[in-house]
Amino acid sequence: MTEAEKFVPIRKLAESGFLTESRLRKMHKQGKLPGIWCGKKFLVNVPLLNEELDRESKKQLSGGGCNE
Repeated sequence: MTEAEKFVPIRKLAESGFLTESRLRKMHKQGKLPGIWCGKKFLVNVPLLNEELDRESKKQLSGGGCNE
């Protein structure tokens, strides 16, 4: 992953099929989407998001449940 691909706008990330745009925006509103503001656009830190989703899925496997 190049440095330019590390930070991606929400819409572009959704177009890749990662998660739906509405789900990503909901996570952003909840403060659960890692990233930075660049002008008026929020850019998602994709590697950090992957790490957080991995942690959540491991938690669910061990019986932790879903935190929505």
